[in-house]
Amino acid sequence: MDDEGPGGFWLLDRVIGSEFGLKVTKYAIGSVIALVTSVVVFALLLWAGVGTTVDSVAAFLAGAIPNWILNRRWAWERSDQKLDVTREVVGYTMVSLVSLLAASAGTGWTHTWVDHHIRKGDGARVIVVTGAYVLVQAILFLGKFVVYDRWVFTGESRFRTAIRARLARRSAEQQTL
Repeated sequence: MDDEGPGGFWLLDRVIGSEFGLKVTKYAIGSVIALVTSVVVFALLLWAGVGTTVDSVAAFLAGAIPNWILNRRWAWERSDQKLDVTREVVGYTMVSLVSLLAASAGTGWTHTWVDHHIRKGDGARVIVVTGAYVLVQAILFLGKFVVYDRWVFTGESRFRTAIRARLARRSAEQQTL
């Protein structure tokens, strides 16, 4: 019981104090900054009468730029290392496109529902549709972290390593024949 510390949050203290916990915390903070940026852009454009697809694209771009910088340089601390275009840029773009498509679909469906259930000019319309945008991002939060941590921002390309190993094994098999 000596490990409990004040308030009995010893496990939380251990996780937050670990390298992994610090990375998750930085990712979460960066994600919140990107989300707030995106939500402000999304809500303002929706309030101005711009369609949800354009809103989602603009909000995505507004959040993706700080998200990339904060994730790569701060959470995964890759600022001094050479950029691996295939893995980092293409991988980040693929994850971002999935997020963008999900946000566009979710907000589009919600907007259709709102058109039939909430009268025009009511501020609740913006809140409900923007809430759908936030919900989609929250659902994708963990999956994006796993992809970033295991593939996009790793210091090595596991895919290339696997292909090289497979090719080396085939070459060795052919030489023994």
